[in-house]
Amino acid sequence: MISLSSRSGFPTGILLPESVMRTDLFTILMMFVAINTLIYVSLAVAKILPKIHPTDWVRRRGRRSETRSIDPDAPV
Repeated sequence: MISLSSRSGFPTGILLPESVMRTDLFTILMMFVAINTLIYVSLAVAKILPKIHPTDWVRRRGRRSETRSIDPDAPV
């Protein structure tokens, strides 16, 4: 028999009974899915943000001080 939740009014226990959802194996599976979701969200956000190049901030000895481009107004 499907029970109705007293708080929300939505039926509970349609897909799986509550006894299955309270097992240790199901809890481990829920934690795995949660961690996996967080990893994929962080990777998606990292792909949206622009790349950071630390070499743009640090001046090295081997870097040219003037441009060798045909265009004299080109950045170094």
